[in-house]
This record gives sequence, C-alpha cells and structure tokens, in this order.
Amino acid sequence: MIKQSIEITPGIETLYGTHDENLRLLEDGLHVTIDLRSDAIHVTGTPDEVARVERVFADFESLRKGGVNLHNGELNGMLKLLVTDPSVTLKSLVDSGKQRSAGTKRMVNPRSPNQRKYVEAIEQSDMTFGLGPAGTGKTYLAVAMAVSALLAKKVSRIILVRPAVEAGEKLGFLPGSLQEKVDPYLRPLYDALYDLVDPIKIDKMLETNVIEIAPLAFMRGRTLNDAFIIMDEAQNTTTEQMKMFVTRLGNNSRAVITGDLTQTDLPNPKKSGLLEALHVLDGVEGIRFCHFEDVDVVRHHLVQRIVRAYDSYGRAQQELPLSMGDNVMPDGTMNGSKSKPVAKPQ
Repeated sequence: MIKQSIEITPGIETLYGTHDENLRLLEDGLHVTIDLRSDAIHVTGTPDEVARVERVFADFESLRKGGVNLHNGELNGMLKLLVTDPSVTLKSLVDSGKQRSAGTKRMVNPRSPNQRKYVEAIEQSDMTFGLGPAGTGKTYLAVAMAVSALLAKKVSRIILVRPAVEAGEKLGFLPGSLQEKVDPYLRPLYDALYDLVDPIKIDKMLETNVIEIAPLAFMRGRTLNDAFIIMDEAQNTTTEQMKMFVTRLGNNSRAVITGDLTQTDLPNPKKSGLLEALHVLDGVEGIRFCHFEDVDVVRHHLVQRIVRAYDSYGRAQQELPLSMGDNVMPDGTMNGSKSKPVAKPQ
C-alpha cells in the first residue's frame, strides 16, 4: 500500500460530484481511500490503483483546460465505466464520445457497462436488440448512433418506427391528417432527435424524408436500403409484425430494435413478437442481444428505485402458491383450480 498526494487546482472540485459521490465511486471501484484536505487530496491504495486515480485527476484537468466541461451525469457515467475496465481512461471515453457525436449538439457517451456493450453492438452488428426497463437509454442511444451514422454519411437516411398501440387507454378517433394521427405515438423519437440536432435541421430532414418517422404498419412490402432503422417499443409488436419488420433490411442498412417486455400493451403479452424473437433469432450471425438492468437507469434516481420495486414485486407474485392466486370466476368456479362451483346466495 502506498499513499500519494494530489495537488488541488482551481476547478478540480467539479470532479468530486454531488456530495462527493464521484470520489466515493472511485474509492469503492478501485479499492482506494481518498482523503480530502485543504490543499491536497491523499490517495491510499495499491500502486496500480493509486496510479489510476492520479490519471483520472490528470485527465480531468487536461480536458477542463481544453474547454471540455463535463456535467455530473456524464462524468459519473464515465467513472462507472472506468472503474470496471482498467484499459479505459477518462480521456479515451471523451475522445470516443466526440467521434460519435460529431455534428450533434451534445456529446453522447454510454454511462454504464451495459450501455457501452450496446453502443459497441450497434457499431459492429447489422441488427441489435436492446431490451430492458424504462430509462436505461435504449432509444436515446439508438437515435444518437443513427444521427452519427447519417452525419458521417455512412447511411443516407434514418427510419424510425413504432407500433401504434395505446398504452392501456382507448383514445378513439384522432382528428387530423394521417401524420397528425400517428405523431403522438412517435413523440419520444422526435424528442431524442431535437435534443441531439438543431430543430431547424431536423425539420428540413423530415421534410425531405432524410429522416422518416412512421408507424410499423407502413413497413410492409418495403426494402430499406442504405438506412439506419430503429423500431422502438417493440414489445408491442405481434409475432407477424416482428417477422415482417426484421425481413425489411436492405443493402448497407442496419437495424436497432428496442423494447421492455415488462411494459407490453398487447391484449395477450405472451404473444409479443419481441418475446418470440428472443428465442427464434438467438444465435443468428449478425444479430446481437443487449440486456439492460435497473443499475443502467440514467433518469432520476427515483426511477431506478421504482424499477427495482416493480421487479421485486413481480418476482414475489410469481412465487405465491397457486391457491393464493385463485379467483372466483363469473360461473362460480375457481380460476386456476378444480374447485367445485361456489354456491350462490338465494
């Protein structure tokens, strides 16, 4: 064990994070002890791990002087990746993020190991499935990668698709043109686009069909060449729709399919095309499946706790004895059992 002192420079306190959360992350991930003093930071640990902490501080200072100002969400995510992979440095993560985000309003970087695997899978595979709970960045990262590919002229258009399924509400007849009818279902895709690229540029791309946003039903019969295709909310596809979509891929195209099997809005969730695709396409060359967990949630910290609570509740419900889940059916029989009809009062 060694003890090393790192000089405190103006502005370095941004690295500490809210309530020093980033320093605690480095301590837990690299098994070191970080002691804040008035004029220096004392780091105690093995030589290799202390050297990694020093590299973090040196990289952060170099990036800051170079005009790269990381907000805490980005920084915390990068540090999570850094502590899990000794080959990764803060500077290398920022450099790779700049390459992917060339031409966009903000730098997009994965914030967890699973997000990093997802981004790498999209870069290396013709078709990628991103599966996991809400808030894990499945859609946002996919749109970011699509925009990056378009701006780098790797593809000539982006096609964004969603099945138009109501989330537990009967909305009835929607007035307006066909595009106005389906726009509410596709709003999350618009939000991601406008967050990444200047709205005026996005509007022009939409007008010229460089970016096309459409409901899944419009995909039948098409061959999608030289395109980056994203299907969002894929858990709401039927088995027939999923088969139809995955066979649309044309030359020089790639597809990303995202979904959360715990939020299926189909009448029969067991008939989800995404669920079937997990089994049918497993092991097919050129297709990658990336699974996200609650630790990958990058929204408000409360969302991560909510996802965990629902997961725990779902597992507990599955473990209940069958008799506890029985319900009296309209005909007087017990659902899930062979009980005799319940006598009705006279």
